[in-house]
Amino acid sequence: YHGRGPMQLSWNYNYAPAGVNLRQLLGPTYASLDLLANPEAITEDPVLAFATAVYFWMTPRFPKPSAHDVMVGCWQPSDGDSSVGRLPGFGLTTNIINGGIECGHGEDYREEDRVAYYIRFTAYFGISTGNNLRCADQRAYT
Repeated sequence: YHGRGPMQLSWNYNYAPAGVNLRQLLGPTYASLDLLANPEAITEDPVLAFATAVYFWMTPRFPKPSAHDVMVGCWQPSDGDSSVGRLPGFGLTTNIINGGIECGHGEDYREEDRVAYYIRFTAYFGISTGNNLRCADQRAYT
């Protein structure tokens, strides 16, 4: 279950709920959608590819908040989150998406690439990057 689609959906524990929920959200055309049995469907259907990206971005998966809620200011860290460095900002979205690989162990070239792109795009649109751009000092979600 390697990364597929615009958000690079990966791991069976992400494919299964995405398939079940998108089956309901996308209507009758996708009534038999089973991403565990057919993960390649994400690469074969552009609607499904972007639907998985939007689903992943918008959906909290306990204990992780949704990346959307973090970026629009709807998520506030618990005392436990704060104590392990998980604070609102772009760095937490990296932790949500790929934390087990990129976060909690100091600088990581993949994270630095993400941050550089983020800084470039926020500058292009003339908006603030906000605080907490990196997850190097955050404990990764497990």
